[in-house]
Amino acid sequence: MDIDDLEPRKAKPAPKDLSSLGVAELKAYIAGLEAEVERARAAIAAKEAQKNAAEAFFKKPS
Repeated sequence: MDIDDLEPRKAKPAPKDLSSLGVAELKAYIAGLEAEVERARAAIAAKEAQKNAAEAFFKKPS
């Protein structure tokens, strides 16, 4: 059993109610979401680069 199995799982946040937002507010909300997606993509790229560097370092010579 992994220690992570003992941790309580975080509930997914409820979707934001968009019906009360105006067009400008929705555009700002989308811009914020797109910025967060780009931040996540940058984190993925950094982790993949780190993994590739580690694999190259520990690769057995042919």
